Amino acid sequence: MEAVFLPAQQALLEDAALRDVVTARRKLLVEILSRERYLTRSGLMNRVEMVLGEGRFGDKAWEDIFYRDMKVVKNSFRVAGYELAYSRKKEQPGYYLKGEGEIGQDVVLQIKGAVAEVDPGQVAVTKTLSPAERAQQGLSITNLAHGVSAYRRSREGNGHD
Repeated sequence: MEAVFLPAQQALLEDAALRDVVTARRKLLVEILSRERYLTRSGLMNRVEMVLGEGRFGDKAWEDIFYRDMKVVKNSFRVAGYELAYSRKKEQPGYYLKGEGEIGQDVVLQIKGAVAEVDPGQVAVTKTLSPAERAQQGLSITNLAHGVSAYRRSREGNGHD
């Protein structure tokens, strides 16, 4: 029964996050912190607002809202068996999960998969390019990705997906 229960809970959480900005913020904070470590308040807030839009922590009491969210997020991690802490070290400040690596295991697997797909022939060709040509190639790829994302958003907004 638990195998069915967890996906059902996830579906309910996704639905709630679509309807409620508080749930969306907190869900996103958990997702971000499960992948990345040593993120400061401003770093976390920036990431959340990049996804959900500016001003999602409010205009006036944003510090209080952030800390209330983090209290719930910290408790969520505790329930799951993790301890969310904050490092005040100058060289590595920010929130992190005690006993975990600097990035989440899913990110490690994604990186390993990406590295495995690197084509040595393409690397050799790229090495022959000038810095300006490499920059142009990178910008071209970025522009393509932005175009694809914009197209997908427009299709979703028009009910095509």
